[in-house]
Amino acid sequence: MEIFSNFCLLLLLAVSSFQFLVTSTDLKTDESCLLTLKSHITSDPHNTTNWTTNSPVCSWTGVTCRRNRVTELNISNAELAGAIPPQLGNLSALVSLDMDSNFFNGSVPPSLFNIPTLEVLILRNNSLSGSLPADMCRNGASRLRYLWFTINGLFGEIPASLGMCEQLENVRLSANNFSGNLPREIGNLTRLKELYVRGNKLTGNIPKEIGNLKNLEILHIGGNSLTGFLPREIGNNTALLELYLWGNDISGNIPKEIGRLNKIKIFDMGGNHLNGSLPSEIGNMTSLSLLYLIDNNLIDGFPEEIGRLNNLQIMYVSYNKLTSPLPPTMSNMSSLEMIWLSSNFFRGNIPWGIFPPNVKEIDFSNNLYEGYILPQIGRFRNLTYLNIIENNLLGTLPSTIGNLSNLRTILLHSNKLSGEIPSSICKLTSLEFFHMSNNTLEGQIPQCLGNLSKSLQVLHLKQNNIHGLIPSSFTKDCALVSLNLNSNQFGGILSHSLANCRQLQVLDIGNNEIRDVFPFWMETLLDLRVLVLKSNKFFGTILPLLKTSAPFPKLQVFDIAQNGFSGSLPDGYLNSFIAMIDVKENVTDWFHKYDESMGIVIKGLEQSVERILTTFTTIDMSNNNFSGNIPESMGKLNSLRYLNFSRNSLTGRIPSSLGSMITLESLDLSSNQLDGEIPGQMTGLTFLAKLNLSMNNLVGRIPQSHQFNTFENDSYVGNEGLCGLPLTRKCEGDGGTNLPGKLPDESDDADDDDFVDGLTWLVVFLGYGCGVVIGVSMMYFMFQYGWPIWLMKLSVGVEYKIEKIKRSNRRIKKNEKEPWRD
Repeated sequence: MEIFSNFCLLLLLAVSSFQFLVTSTDLKTDESCLLTLKSHITSDPHNTTNWTTNSPVCSWTGVTCRRNRVTELNISNAELAGAIPPQLGNLSALVSLDMDSNFFNGSVPPSLFNIPTLEVLILRNNSLSGSLPADMCRNGASRLRYLWFTINGLFGEIPASLGMCEQLENVRLSANNFSGNLPREIGNLTRLKELYVRGNKLTGNIPKEIGNLKNLEILHIGGNSLTGFLPREIGNNTALLELYLWGNDISGNIPKEIGRLNKIKIFDMGGNHLNGSLPSEIGNMTSLSLLYLIDNNLIDGFPEEIGRLNNLQIMYVSYNKLTSPLPPTMSNMSSLEMIWLSSNFFRGNIPWGIFPPNVKEIDFSNNLYEGYILPQIGRFRNLTYLNIIENNLLGTLPSTIGNLSNLRTILLHSNKLSGEIPSSICKLTSLEFFHMSNNTLEGQIPQCLGNLSKSLQVLHLKQNNIHGLIPSSFTKDCALVSLNLNSNQFGGILSHSLANCRQLQVLDIGNNEIRDVFPFWMETLLDLRVLVLKSNKFFGTILPLLKTSAPFPKLQVFDIAQNGFSGSLPDGYLNSFIAMIDVKENVTDWFHKYDESMGIVIKGLEQSVERILTTFTTIDMSNNNFSGNIPESMGKLNSLRYLNFSRNSLTGRIPSSLGSMITLESLDLSSNQLDGEIPGQMTGLTFLAKLNLSMNNLVGRIPQSHQFNTFENDSYVGNEGLCGLPLTRKCEGDGGTNLPGKLPDESDDADDDDFVDGLTWLVVFLGYGCGVVIGVSMMYFMFQYGWPIWLMKLSVGVEYKIEKIKRSNRRIKKNEKEPWRD
């Protein structure tokens, strides 16, 4: 018995020794794999992989061990760069690999899917490329639950073998370049709870096998190119909480089976080609909080059952073809906060009474609504956003608008609203955007609006009939960014309190009755991008005071046309327009969202610019009384696109430096007193599409190159000293005898002369021939039958009248020579 006990003890010691030896060997293998990974890392700014054999592998940064094996590796958010070596697949006890948010490149090693214990594989937000292994789930990875490859550069098809990783619960493949179909084998992943494949290049239909995923809670396959219909089997996903199918090419009707998704909270199919009506079964989705069907082809209207959605908070159904009136049952939707139904075909009166009092945002823009904004709008005390632009609303803005103390945005432009702006508007101390352009508003603007300048950023009242003074109470904390009062009847002077609005980027007061000198005090508005003073009664010289070293550094629209300014061109200002020199596109600031149209004059015709791009630049000083020369320094403005100095009294030569304005698209110097030749350097203006140099005193040959070959006579008319194409006047040395100063009908063009000479002789011969035939016939008639009485009367009568006219002309000339006879 004692011998047997000793044998068992020896056997146990042997097994333990063997296990220790094997475990030590496996840990050495793990250590070797990690050191291989370290050798493939090319950048480690935070010294994350400071792994050495001088310390135990289980103590290394990011490494977790269990039972003396590496089971977890977490080196996420370490800004590491390099490639993932295939040897990493030899970590045979690894359960979790997290390399999220680094800069790893290259392909995903297939060996990672051979690790039998792996449950979590996160390679999200790197620079990986290539395709996923076609057999990624065939040889291992049977325990894989989390697969995150979002935000990489992976491409190719999603392997059908993904359906063999049957333990998967969370798959994230968004923001890559995957193409092909969404594999139907994905329907085998019955444990799947979240599937994200948005932002790829997937095509084909949504497989009906998607309905097998009974545990699916989030399905996000938006931003692809999927086609076909939404399968009816989607109704089997009764655990679904969020469905995102936006930005695809899905068509057909919304299936009534969606009514079975009674747990769903977010239903987003915006940006597809859905048609037909909304099914009444939508009323069964009672947990729904967001309904997003923007930009489809849905028709009719909302079913009565929509009123059951008393948890719905956000309704975005803009850009469809809805026509039917909103159902009264919407009054039951007590949680509704945002109603966006813009760009449909709703008409009639807006049913203000059916909206819950807690509504925060209303957008009915671009519809066919008529009628009035009713006083009951004042009950929406939580309203922050009101947008009803481009409808046919009538009447006045009710004074109850002042009750909406949380209102930040009022957009009512392009309607038929009339009357005065109620003074109660000044109670809206949170108001930021007030846009009522293109209506028929009357009366005076409430002066208290200036008191809102601490919050008010945009005040647009363009194209109304408002008169009186512009508010003069803009405070020192003024937040105003854009003020557009164009095309009204404002008078008086421009309030200096606008100088307090240091953030002002747009000031457009054109087409009013303002009588003032140039607002030099605006030099301190360093963010000003648009300054329009055109068609007012401004007067005087513009001699910069230069209160700052670089006035108007961001100005890109300077329009002071049709005023009474005089003196020299303001060279000091023109030199400081830095934004017209090497301008670059900037979409980060507010100005890139400025969508108010503006009129510019090109060749005497006003054209509308619907949206001012951040690279749009123009100077219009036409129709004033400016005199003197055009400054040579104008050539510095190499990003200027439109320049108009027409209808002034400018003299001297056209500066050759204008040839440096390489982005110039339109140049109008007409109706001045400019002389000299057209500089040849201007042929380098390869973007020049409109040129008007007419009605000046220019001389010499018209340059012939690039864009100058496209301009016609009207670009040069009224310059008698010009010659060469496109004019018919030849220049000296061109083979003709005419000098540059001769009129067009004195041209010596040889071909024209030959044509005219030939035509003249042809007419002469035809005239003589016809005359001889008629004369001989009449003589024969007279001799044969006698002189006809009627012909003799006609002849004598005509001769008498001709003689009478001659006598009258002689009498007039004689009286002109002898005026005393009067």
